[in-house]
Amino acid sequence: MPITNTSAAITPASQPLFMLKSQSIGWGQKTVLEALDLKIEEGEKVAVVGKSGAGKSTLIHTLYQQHPEKIAYCSQEYGLVPSLSVFHNIYMGQLDQHHFAYNLVNLLRPIKSQITKIQPLAETLGLQAHLFNPAERLSGGQQQRVALARTLFQNKDIFIGDEPISSVDEVQSEHILALIMSHHNTTILTLHNADLALRFCSRIIGIRNGKIELDCATQDLSASQLRSLYQD
Repeated sequence: MPITNTSAAITPASQPLFMLKSQSIGWGQKTVLEALDLKIEEGEKVAVVGKSGAGKSTLIHTLYQQHPEKIAYCSQEYGLVPSLSVFHNIYMGQLDQHHFAYNLVNLLRPIKSQITKIQPLAETLGLQAHLFNPAERLSGGQQQRVALARTLFQNKDIFIGDEPISSVDEVQSEHILALIMSHHNTTILTLHNADLALRFCSRIIGIRNGKIELDCATQDLSASQLRSLYQD
C-alpha cells in the first residue's frame, strides 16, 4: 500500500494577532494582573472596561509591546510639544516616514502638500481653526483631539487607545469612536462609558481584582452587567 504524504494538505491554524498565555503583568516588582489567558484576533473591536486602577492601561500597553511597529498607540499622556503648532504636532505622526532635511524644512515653513493632508483630519476633529496655534493654548479636550489626530495620521491597521475620549463630551465621543473604528481594522480601547462600549465594540473584556472577570460578545451583554464591574 503506497504511503501518502498528507503534510502539504494540512493548513496550520492562523495565530491570533495578540496572545497572552498564563501571563502575569505589572510594573517593576508589582503584579497588576495575574495569570492572564487572552487571545485577540485580527479585525476585532474590543473594549477593555473596569474600575480605575484595575489594570486596563497595563493590559493594553502589554498588548502594544507585542507589535509596536504595526500599532497606532494613543496613551492617556498626550505627549504634545506645547510650543509647536497643532499642525506640527499632528505631522509628528508621520515623522519617521521622511528624512531629516524634509522634516526640518516642514518645521520652519509648513509644506503645502502636508498641510493639504492634515487639514481634512483637523477639520473632522474640530481643530481646523487652531491648526497653526501652539498646542499649549488649547483646552484639555482640544489637546486630546490633537493627540488622537497625530495617532490617526500614522495610518496603521491597528489602533490601541487608552481612554481616547476621556476629555471630550458625549457628542464628540461618539464622533471620535466612529472615526477610530472606520480608520482601523483592529481596535482595542479602554473605556469608562459602558453604553459607548456596547455601541461601538463587538467584544468586551472586563477586569476586576487583577483578573479578567468578563470576556464575551457585546450582543450577549447589557449596560447593567457592565456596570457591575465597577461595584465592590
